[in-house]
Amino acid sequence: MAKPKVIIVGAGPGGLLAAHKLAGFARVTVIERGHDISQRACQVMKGRDCIYCNVCSVTAGVGGAGGMSDGKLNLSSQVGGDWAEFVGPHRADELIDEVDRYFIEHGAPPEDPHVSPSGLATRAAASGIEFIPIRQKHIGSDMLPRVIGSMKNGMEERGVKFKLNTLVSDIAVEKGKVTGVVVNDEKISADYVVMAPGRSASTWLGDVMKKFEVPIKYMPIDVGVRVEVPSMVYEEAVKTNWDPKFRMYTPTYDDLVRTFCTCPYGFVVQDTYESGVGANGHSQRNCRSKNTNFSFLTKINLTEPVENTNEYGATIAHQAKTIGGGRPILQRLGDLKRGRRSTWSRLQRSYVEPTLKAVTPGDISMALPHRVVTDLVEGLDMLDRVVPGVASDTTLLYAPEIKFAALRPQTMDHFEVVSIDNLFVAGDGAGLTRGIVPAAATGIEAAEGVLARIKK
Repeated sequence: MAKPKVIIVGAGPGGLLAAHKLAGFARVTVIERGHDISQRACQVMKGRDCIYCNVCSVTAGVGGAGGMSDGKLNLSSQVGGDWAEFVGPHRADELIDEVDRYFIEHGAPPEDPHVSPSGLATRAAASGIEFIPIRQKHIGSDMLPRVIGSMKNGMEERGVKFKLNTLVSDIAVEKGKVTGVVVNDEKISADYVVMAPGRSASTWLGDVMKKFEVPIKYMPIDVGVRVEVPSMVYEEAVKTNWDPKFRMYTPTYDDLVRTFCTCPYGFVVQDTYESGVGANGHSQRNCRSKNTNFSFLTKINLTEPVENTNEYGATIAHQAKTIGGGRPILQRLGDLKRGRRSTWSRLQRSYVEPTLKAVTPGDISMALPHRVVTDLVEGLDMLDRVVPGVASDTTLLYAPEIKFAALRPQTMDHFEVVSIDNLFVAGDGAGLTRGIVPAAATGIEAAEGVLARIKK
């Protein structure tokens, strides 16, 4: 008897770990709209020098958006979305450990990460800031493509097929059960489908769910900037945790602001959204800059009559693109506080040299909403009490940085979509997670749901 056929849409962490789990039990095909990981690398070594492509903006491809990150693995369910609420804390810990083991098997650092004791947590508590120490490890943007490539090669050896540079436009459903996907107006049949299209395709996934009348929820988005400071300013923080997590509520609006994706000795890079461009960050294991960068974000949640947070984020991205002439906007914090735009001459008087050169010096307040700008300035002033120097006039701000992934289909056990049998979702694009490890964990959980059906 032939094995059942499973199609996985998306080759990010969720799709890859689902395919890994299903290999050998089903005929698995992973369909991905982007390139192979070997064609996505953004950095090379020339002799002992690091040549860094800081205009890389690829979000699709094998490895997903995480495949072009610096490979920070946050080994905790305290961050990365509320996905653990669906599986319970014990199961969440099991999934995180399984993801960690799989990454180690394919070349991630095997050492057990730890959090160093520090006065950081005490200062944070005294300043009304929450510091969240968690287990982490750092692969590095120079090492991560090898890890992802090893995963893909291992799966191909176990019979998993990859269809790359292939766009899935729809799913096929008959009598309440998924029967395949649609590519170039032609149906590709399958017994089960796992949708793990990633953050950049969350709007498309939401449209597909609406078409089949699956209830969806608009999740909050995060809007803010990429902050860049001299590495010495953040030295104590990154020695405590490689990617220190700070959360605070600002005084004027009582909004949540948080740090995210810290890149010690890293590089700011250009990111691409459907409606504009923004900033992101990388750091490597074998090449370092003199700066550290991190994302500084405020959460935006909309209620009636407008609930579509993705559309609101898209308008911000479009406006920033217009103001920046198609490039991210760069401004010194001191200029922002004084209500003046930054210029190249003002930037050159700063001792913080930007690692992303393809930018437009300008005024962030003309691109981001006033409330967001107020939150960011107040939040940095609060953080400065814990990390002195982070709110210096010379601190660099790149805008915008927007985290979408805001449409969540209603699901049942193992993230199976309600009202459509044998259709499962996973990862950031389904609004379940934010990050490599939780996306991979939900991919495993979705695959477990498929396996349970297969073994009946």
